[in-house]
Amino acid sequence: MPMDEPLVPLGEIVATHGLLGWLKLNPFNPETTALKPGAEVFIAEAEKQTALVLVLEASSPHKRQLLIKLRRVDSIDAAARYVGTTLSVPESALEVLAPGEYYHYQIIGFEVFTTGGERVGIVESTMATAGGELYLVQGGNKEHLIPAVKEIIDKIDFANRTITIDPPAGLLDL
Repeated sequence: MPMDEPLVPLGEIVATHGLLGWLKLNPFNPETTALKPGAEVFIAEAEKQTALVLVLEASSPHKRQLLIKLRRVDSIDAAARYVGTTLSVPESALEVLAPGEYYHYQIIGFEVFTTGGERVGIVESTMATAGGELYLVQGGNKEHLIPAVKEIIDKIDFANRTITIDPPAGLLDL
């Protein structure tokens, strides 16, 4: 399905919930406001390299997940086909952010350097954890988990697609 606008992944569907077609979503951003009833969502079908367009009927927080109900998905069997897929929305469905704020998906692919100019690697993904957001940075033969906190993230340069970090001693040795 051709799209004029990029899709932003909001989470991975990991399980069914109950018998009436509800699904468990591991959200990449638990605070997202894009998953409102009536929202148009896209489910990636990797094997077909396409996305199904569905309408979100309801969503509800459930522990560290969201329970979601898709319109016309009314049984556990109908819901099971979506387990293991990624749920996305059009970029325009996201809230407009204040100056200086950004969505974590926007820094995927940015090159990471220390304040001393040493190249650390490329941001491959972000992870939400109980302790906060982490950036997974692939550097050569090593992966680094960089906490996304102001004490470590010195500068994010969108024009040059770079991030400068001031890591505490030992962080890059882990």
